[in-house]
Amino acid sequence: MLVALLVAVAAQFVAEHYGAPAMLMALLFGIALNFLGQEGRAVPGIVFSSRHLLRVGVALMGARISVGLLADLGAPVIAMLILGILLTIAAGILLGRLLKQDQDFAVLSAGAVAICGASAAIAISAVQPRTERSEQQLMFTVLGVTMLSTIAMILYPTITAAFGMSDHMAGIFLGGTIHDVAQVVGAGFSISDDAGKTATLVKLIRVSMLAPVVISMSLIYRRRGAGGAASGARLPGFVIGFAVLAAVNSLGLLPEIVKLTLQHLSGWALLIAIAAVGLRTRLDQILQLGPRAIALMVAETVFLALFVLGVCRLLG
Repeated sequence: MLVALLVAVAAQFVAEHYGAPAMLMALLFGIALNFLGQEGRAVPGIVFSSRHLLRVGVALMGARISVGLLADLGAPVIAMLILGILLTIAAGILLGRLLKQDQDFAVLSAGAVAICGASAAIAISAVQPRTERSEQQLMFTVLGVTMLSTIAMILYPTITAAFGMSDHMAGIFLGGTIHDVAQVVGAGFSISDDAGKTATLVKLIRVSMLAPVVISMSLIYRRRGAGGAASGARLPGFVIGFAVLAAVNSLGLLPEIVKLTLQHLSGWALLIAIAAVGLRTRLDQILQLGPRAIALMVAETVFLALFVLGVCRLLG
């Protein structure tokens, strides 16, 4: 666990001093040291970190969510976000079949693109049936959405300028399309304070959709009799924790210092978990998924961007 923590600290240092995405750095640093996760005394702690800390991190994300966020945006934008998530996942499944990709991978990648990047990938993977390729697909998805999110952070603000969007509408577009929260913040505030605040708010609404989507997926996998992580008589504990924290926060029962502490702990738990998964992953295994897997994630990203762009144009 200390090895995973050290990798996470190194990744956070690089992120803070050089502007690189912390999740991506944790993943790459972990892969570079993957021999530590293959055999030896460090393996049990690395396995624990990769499986259990990620669930803790996702559960604590509930402290970011409240009903007040929904009221601030209005029904049309919320409807767009919900529809965008559902259509992107459906499109991902269809495109996965066309590209002859594993259906679980198509759902995993589409959910990560549609909701909140690496965090969504971690949560969805936790309720999917466990197979020999599960961690390989998770790492590919985390790597893919992080890279695509970084590209979007640079490219999408120029798209909003090309279409003459107001700062408010640009924030809605950025928050509704970019995968990871950090890149949403970076892209939004690169335009203006108004765009940055709106983008962050929209993104948090997308994050709030994580619990109902993961609950639905868990029930579907269980109904199909899938084994592994998806089996069992109850919903995953981390999903329940996410929902409970969101409800408590909505009721205003979380003091500000507690809320900020939980959000901070969530970020570190997820970063350490990603570092641990990287420590268990070999780069050659990730690359075995091939160019069609890359094409699938790019297509899902383009689909979501075109959908949100179209709706933003209609909303004016």
